[in-house]
Amino acid sequence: MRNNAAFRTYTVSQLARLSGTSVRTLHHYDATGLLKPATVGENGYRYYGRTELLRLQQILIHREFGVALSDIPALLDAGDPDRLSALREQRSRLEQEADRYRRLARTIDRTIAELEGRATIMDKHLFDGFSPKLEADYEDWLIDEHGESAGRERMAQGLEAIAAMSPEQKSQWMAEATALRDAFAKAMADGIAPDDAALEPLLQRHHAWVTVTTGVPPTAEGYAALGRLNVENAEFKAMYDAALPGLAEWMAEAMAAYGARVLST
Repeated sequence: MRNNAAFRTYTVSQLARLSGTSVRTLHHYDATGLLKPATVGENGYRYYGRTELLRLQQILIHREFGVALSDIPALLDAGDPDRLSALREQRSRLEQEADRYRRLARTIDRTIAELEGRATIMDKHLFDGFSPKLEADYEDWLIDEHGESAGRERMAQGLEAIAAMSPEQKSQWMAEATALRDAFAKAMADGIAPDDAALEPLLQRHHAWVTVTTGVPPTAEGYAALGRLNVENAEFKAMYDAALPGLAEWMAEAMAAYGARVLST
């Protein structure tokens, strides 16, 4: 019996809905040659088949792991053994991350139980599941921004400020982080350039959130460096790009532009 999936085609809007990407992103992939349609109809519509779906899936897998768009073509166009090797390696990394997130979820559950007075967490379980790489990158950013001694002091102040929050305040702080990410994603999806002054109210709000998180307002250079950290750290990048592919890079440009335009004055 014929597998109909092997013969089905999708328009760009259908593929966007199927994959969770945007039409704008698929047009960009077409323009750069990263993902060309199988055919273009007389009506100008792009049509994507099974080969293109598999290629898009691999593009998104590489993006999930923080691979720059400019590096993805070489990975996709490598021979089959190399492509399979890359996929197997990424699957192994995904299993490791899945295990870490399961441990982190257990840590959160234990914390909720303690805050509700139902249990007390053993000290050794307080930090199960946290990413040493993420924390190390963040620590490096603070030290670069403030110097060795002051950077470590700022990190301690930020941790103290977060620890001092009530459960409701901490929930609001985390909700604001998600709301900011989604607001940036909408602005990018709406076609707003990262250096557009119309973004200033949103960036001011984001800068204020970073100030609460770190305990000190970032300078223009520090704010730009934090934007680059969100691109260079795979976990930060995946968090932002999950809302919209390319968001981490777009935000980094916006933060640098805002810093130069507003924080340097």
